[in-house]
Amino acid sequence: MDLFYSFAALVFGFVILIKGADFLVDGASAVAKKFNISDIIIGLTIVSFGTSAPELVVNIAAAWQGKSDMIIGNVLGSNIFNTCLIIGVAGMIYPLAVQRATVRKELPFSIAIVVVMWLLANDSLLLGNPDLLSRIDGVIFLGLFSGFLFYVYKNSKNVSDIDSVEVIESMPLGKSALLVVGGIVGLILGGKLVLDNAVIFAQYFGMTERVIGLTVIAIGTSLPELATSVVAALKKNSDIAVGNVVGSNIFNVLLVLGVSATITPNPIDYDVAANFDIYFLLVATMLLTLFLFVGTKVQPSVGGSATYTIDRWQAALLFVAVVGYVVYLLVTQ
Repeated sequence: MDLFYSFAALVFGFVILIKGADFLVDGASAVAKKFNISDIIIGLTIVSFGTSAPELVVNIAAAWQGKSDMIIGNVLGSNIFNTCLIIGVAGMIYPLAVQRATVRKELPFSIAIVVVMWLLANDSLLLGNPDLLSRIDGVIFLGLFSGFLFYVYKNSKNVSDIDSVEVIESMPLGKSALLVVGGIVGLILGGKLVLDNAVIFAQYFGMTERVIGLTVIAIGTSLPELATSVVAALKKNSDIAVGNVVGSNIFNVLLVLGVSATITPNPIDYDVAANFDIYFLLVATMLLTLFLFVGTKVQPSVGGSATYTIDRWQAALLFVAVVGYVVYLLVTQ
């Protein structure tokens, strides 16, 4: 019965966590709108941040409690599920169109930051020190994140490279403030419920913190993106699905892992076993990129550049890969 209550609390925590992120984004976007900030900039900053807010809150809580394996597991697991599960499921429903900027710039950048993460985490290879992610590493991630935001801002000036423009709803300042406060409270409370009950599950089933972070927490925090992508695919309006996933992956590594490594009182210990997870993410991202170069290209009817696509069979391979990955984790933990 205690396990049932823990499961119910875990699910409730995910609901509060996700809704808290939604409330915070809606409220903060409306406040920004009041100060005449453009919809494009709000969408590329506040709205994009909202997709990584659940991972960020859970990782901050884990950092304060010294749960290092869960921190790296949450980030890697979220990115693996974003790349293989979300794109896999959405792509099997309807072939995904991918914009040129995502293929030529953002995907290579996402591959590069996975390599940087591996280098920073494996200090023993370069410096002979114990493997860990330190505060200095966190600052490096945040510096790269600032550079990525600058790139996004510069790219936003070229309307042809923007996949979509967020239409921000105006609302009274009082309502906006309530949403912001409610969102923050929801994130904090939901994050605590998720973390505490995930640990209970890990202990009950004999799962390591790394595996619980890679599976239960990663899947839970990725559910909003999965639902959004599936709905878009069903409506045959999936042209922004891959771009959103790639952007979320970059946010997760540079912002979430950067903040986690920077604020924790102690360096984040790095479990060498997680190298396998980094390798899997790296191969999955490179495979996704390869699919786009060898797959179908759709020529625009008037002007513009060719659109790359992910076909159903390619999406199916990504889906099979993530299923095999989860099975491997559960069998070998």
